Amino acid sequence: QSQLVQSGGGLVQSGGSLRLSCATSGRTLEDHYAIGWFRQAPGKAREGVACFRKSDGSTYYEDSVKGRFTASRDNTNNTIYLQMNNLKPEDTAVYYCAAEPGRFEVQLMCARPDYGFDYQGQGTQVTVAS
Repeated sequence: QSQLVQSGGGLVQSGGSLRLSCATSGRTLEDHYAIGWFRQAPGKAREGVACFRKSDGSTYYEDSVKGRFTASRDNTNNTIYLQMNNLKPEDTAVYYCAAEPGRFEVQLMCARPDYGFDYQGQGTQVTVAS
């Protein structure tokens, strides 16, 4: 398991926006990698919120974040992003990024948040105040 370096997060008011970043430390993840963002709220199980693969354009978003969150990647700087808009208090959680060679359908990746993905981030706290 290799490390992805996360940044971003913090405290924001309800309705605000944040962007999370996840750097691959110079390693270029090929476009066939499945990329996922997960979150774990206090006292709750980890869940997948957004998963995608650039090579085939497949995407999956958990219902509660559809239309508010956008996952993307920038190959020029080896960084993965999660843009979060119109944040709600129920979005409060520790957020994690992950990447896995192209063996997972993206919906399946998001359905297996506790899988030992080849690359994982250390987690970053997002707190949304009401």
